[in-house]
Amino acid sequence: MAHTAMSGNGTTAGDDPLQTAVWRLRSRACWADAAALLLPDTPAAALQRASLLVERCLYTEQGWEEAEDALRTAEALAHSDDERGAAACERGYLAYAATVLAVRDRADEARAALGRAAALIPPGAPRRALLDFRRGLLAENLTRSPQAARAAYRRAHAGATAQSDPLLLSFTWRHLAGLALRDGELAEARHGFTESLRIREELGYLVGTAPALVSLADTETEPEASRLREEARRLFRLLGGVPTWLARQLAPAPPAATA
Repeated sequence: MAHTAMSGNGTTAGDDPLQTAVWRLRSRACWADAAALLLPDTPAAALQRASLLVERCLYTEQGWEEAEDALRTAEALAHSDDERGAAACERGYLAYAATVLAVRDRADEARAALGRAAALIPPGAPRRALLDFRRGLLAENLTRSPQAARAAYRRAHAGATAQSDPLLLSFTWRHLAGLALRDGELAEARHGFTESLRIREELGYLVGTAPALVSLADTETEPEASRLREEARRLFRLLGGVPTWLARQLAPAPPAATA
């Protein structure tokens, strides 16, 4: 399953103490606690708070109403095209999450909101890389168009590189690698998954590390594959079973049938 959220607030040495605290909570799956630190009294704070709560929905499959409320606040406070585009990007991502997790089919809403965001956020703008990535997610998982997804992921990858956004880069590496694995390009897939895992470990992005370990395991042989999956299980348990959708991939294989 393909997932991401906002780009890496709070991941660089120059961040203020508030952003550092938000990042630490977010990376440890404490989205509600992180959101509680943010007063939604400015467009930027309201948007970041909404982003955190939308991400919680995707990782926990819970908190939909709270995310909707936070998103409406962010939409109401948005005044510039950039702010309106960013809020539309979050609206589309929440609708995507509800659809891909089979909570409710909101695919049309997701496409419309991300299309609106694309009209408001021009190519080359700071928020465009994240938008391109999310449009890739829709292409891959809702439209089932891997070629369009690959093109969107590559645009996002270039944008994240230009903006020095390591967290978003970890996602673009991961999803480009997933498409490569689907095409049978094992070496390319292994390289992309390795880069994604490396970045997440360097950032301390714990909630995203278990999925990265599982993906890399899919490209490795034994005993390395089993070692990676066991490490993923350890992190999964440590974070209280988050992300929820990873449970199916970490379930023990059934015993082999015997005659």
